[in-house]
Amino acid sequence: MKTKVTIIGAGAVGSTTAYSVLMSGLASEIVLIDVNTQKALGEALDIRQATPVVSNCNVYAGDYRDAADSDVVVITSGLGRKPGQTRLELAQTNVNIIKSIAPKIMEYAPNALFVLVANPVDVLTYAFLKYTGLPKNRVIGSGTVLDTIRLRTRLAEIYHVSQQQVHANVLGEHGDSSFVAWSAANIAGIPLDEYNKAIATPHNITNEYTHEEVEEYVRKSGGKIIARKGCTVYGVATSVAHIIKAFKGNAETVLTVSTLMEGEYGVSDVCLSALTLVGSEGVKSVLVENLTEEEIAKMRKSAEALKAVISSITF
Repeated sequence: MKTKVTIIGAGAVGSTTAYSVLMSGLASEIVLIDVNTQKALGEALDIRQATPVVSNCNVYAGDYRDAADSDVVVITSGLGRKPGQTRLELAQTNVNIIKSIAPKIMEYAPNALFVLVANPVDVLTYAFLKYTGLPKNRVIGSGTVLDTIRLRTRLAEIYHVSQQQVHANVLGEHGDSSFVAWSAANIAGIPLDEYNKAIATPHNITNEYTHEEVEEYVRKSGGKIIARKGCTVYGVATSVAHIIKAFKGNAETVLTVSTLMEGEYGVSDVCLSALTLVGSEGVKSVLVENLTEEEIAKMRKSAEALKAVISSITF
């Protein structure tokens, strides 16, 4: 099946996303668009030269006209965070960028599924919906997919198990008001707080931790990476490729993407992350899981934090 993916923004995140999509075999055609045309040309050429031993994919740089007939459009354009800066501090600047992109891409790829990646991703997902008038199923923010990957990485380290055996999710804002749904977290179906007791053969267990320590790791590790190397790319690029893979699957995949809430958990008119069914037509449904009262309160608090930012923005 041929799949055309257009990536708007050929910076560190956009180009790494293009490479991840190529390496995952998810596209037959990848277009890179950037205001810095030389940057886009260079990245496309560099990535294209990997195709002979990876995938029969046509990778090239272009303009918005080249996005015609795209199946998926990934928008990474926007200023990145500086060391010590929060995602929400980027809001007005990056909303203005989304406002300029929306009519251009809609002219040539009106039927695509759109994935927003730039920060603050929840606010930009909401803005893109507002500017385009698209149905909510076709506009998806990368949300807390990255946060969830970071969470599972840390828990796998703590419990000394395969990352694929850890099932735990970060919900809410992709940012400081995110939270872990600890009530549903498990290893191979065994609740975390019962895992040690379930080990029949005694051995040295050194996995003491607090929920607060792990949540701090999830929220702050991105900032630490930025402080050390200037940007984060591999986790987010892999997250986007994972979302695109869900579009191509024969069955829906449950992901913590950012989508417009319409009353779930008592939250409306804001985009944030909950467990969400994603398939060939984008978002199929939010899954309302049995969260605790405390977790539902955190979901609503996260929504209010995002709404406060949205109310301060000039659209």
